[in-house]
Amino acid sequence: MNRLSLIIAFLVIAFLSSCGSYTNIPYFKDLNKLAPTEEQISNYSFFTIQNSDVLGINVSSRNPESSAIFNRANGNNDDSPQNSSQNPSMAGYLVDQKGEIHLPLIGTMKVSGLTTSALRDTLNKLLVTYYKDPVTNVRILNIKVAVYGDVLHPNVYNLQNERTTITQALSLAGDLNITALRNIILIREVDGKRSYIPINLNSKNLFESPYYYLKNNDEIYVQPDRTKYATVDRGYRTATLVLSGLSIIAIVLSNLFR
Repeated sequence: MNRLSLIIAFLVIAFLSSCGSYTNIPYFKDLNKLAPTEEQISNYSFFTIQNSDVLGINVSSRNPESSAIFNRANGNNDDSPQNSSQNPSMAGYLVDQKGEIHLPLIGTMKVSGLTTSALRDTLNKLLVTYYKDPVTNVRILNIKVAVYGDVLHPNVYNLQNERTTITQALSLAGDLNITALRNIILIREVDGKRSYIPINLNSKNLFESPYYYLKNNDEIYVQPDRTKYATVDRGYRTATLVLSGLSIIAIVLSNLFR
């Protein structure tokens, strides 16, 4: 009878321990947390403008009344031809499927594939013909990422700048729940192709990954582990209770027949 109780107790312990392990919880387990370290950042690449991006272009000059024609599309005027019909609050210059925008005075301009700083420099050179000392600022207005799965606040998040990391996006979503796997999936679309990229949050190699810095419209999926499912699965909970009950019965019987 003692052998039976030992077997059942072993099964219960093995069953419960399979639900999860703390060793899989911490991020960056191979990072030296006892001493400061430093490394060169070499994996960041600048955003490039893509089709369907919405650009905020602001032009100032010594003749503000004249250069203001470029800035009207950045307001919330319903009669602006550049106003986004899908999101009226996000006005700007929409990059069409040819990768072009249409600007006052300049006309049609190819912008896809350019960085915002390259477009800014090009506009400043073109506008010298019309204005004295023009100053141009360019931003991508519709930068967003989706974070969903086993996080506290799954949502689509609008980003304020082009330099946002995976860890920052997860922080916006309230971080991973304790039941989440630390291996996540990054979904990215580039040039009509969709890629599914596994990301390991347990390793500090994430910081050196070419995917650490997010791109526009990236998606992050966080998969839950079995523990998450156990909280809603009746069969799983029943099995736990049965095994616990059997272990108690085995212990009682072993004491009675000593």
